[in-house]
Amino acid sequence: MPPGTALGGSRRSADRRLPPRARKALVVLHLVASVSWLALMLCLLTLAVTALTTGDADRLRAAYRAMGMLGDALVLPLSLLTFLSGVALGLGTSWGLFRYTWVSAKFWLTLAAMAASVFVLTARLHEAVRAAEAHPTGPISAADLGFVRYTTVIVPAVALSLYLFNVILSVYKPWGRRRRAVGRPGRIPGPKARAGA
Repeated sequence: MPPGTALGGSRRSADRRLPPRARKALVVLHLVASVSWLALMLCLLTLAVTALTTGDADRLRAAYRAMGMLGDALVLPLSLLTFLSGVALGLGTSWGLFRYTWVSAKFWLTLAAMAASVFVLTARLHEAVRAAEAHPTGPISAADLGFVRYTTVIVPAVALSLYLFNVILSVYKPWGRRRRAVGRPGRIPGPKARAGA
């Protein structure tokens, strides 16, 4: 019996394609990028709610301009880094991308969130900045802003909910292994198989 197989370090270690040090570095990168992406959505949502509820036109303009700067600087790099580091972890470890339902769900949700952030969220942020720049001084009415007052709140709120759901998936790992993946080479053995190894 190979060393470590009796204690559950079994084939999962053998299945990993990344060396332990590289895997840990990639996990750190993925966690930092993911938490930063979530924090960015929280910041955008805070600024959007401030702009929606304030009666001060200068504060509204400052909030929308800050949203635009944060979006332009951080949305694309953080979303790409989160997605690509997650894919690398899936491919480089025994979890895979499509062996487990929760990993597959995270993959598709993160891909959708990345696309929505890059194409939908940034467009809404640019609309908000244009609305603020169209009225550089003086009061700004709700009619001047239109529906942008609400979309800048709705989009980050939905994105934040999605990212929090991904965090829950990562922690609880629900649903188990996909049926089509059972029986494939490299699967993680059950307790009986490990005990008899």
